[in-house]
Amino acid sequence: MAYDFKKEQKELYRPGKRPAIIKVPPMNYLAVQGKGDYQIPGYFDFVVPPLEGMWWQPGVQGVDYQHKEKFNFISLIRMPDFVTTDVFDWAIKTATEKKQTDFSKVEFKTIDEGLCAQILHVGPYDDEPATVEKLHEFIANNGLKLDINDYRHHHEIYLSDPRRTKPANLKTVLRLPVKKQ
Repeated sequence: MAYDFKKEQKELYRPGKRPAIIKVPPMNYLAVQGKGDYQIPGYFDFVVPPLEGMWWQPGVQGVDYQHKEKFNFISLIRMPDFVTTDVFDWAIKTATEKKQTDFSKVEFKTIDEGLCAQILHVGPYDDEPATVEKLHEFIANNGLKLDINDYRHHHEIYLSDPRRTKPANLKTVLRLPVKKQ
């Protein structure tokens, strides 16, 4: 039987429509990093949403929209705790041999997000900026400030398959790292 993170760890994957503070424990992921407007063919069975219509829409201060080819991203797939680096190495070797595909860009990462503010966004990706703004207000009103740096990032968890879900019903966890002021 498959492990369902959304069912087993509701506080991480089923937040409410109201902002909340959460302590996210260290977790293991399969990761692919890249640059620019992107898709990751061959690695995952879904298409990562394009840069258009996401939280980085024009108007967000400090983002150079004329040069999206310079945007950096990381796509993550959560792994159960029993997946160790040894299991990962075995799986990459086996998949490479069986599929005759280069999986060298796939990495095993442990990420410790720590203290975060999060909210569930329901609706089209184009409407995310309003939900992010609500999260920013919550952070400020609770004596916290954003803690985005080289190790802590804005994090979006796509709970819906955009190929099968109407835009109005898309569910996305929006998570921002925070620290006390």
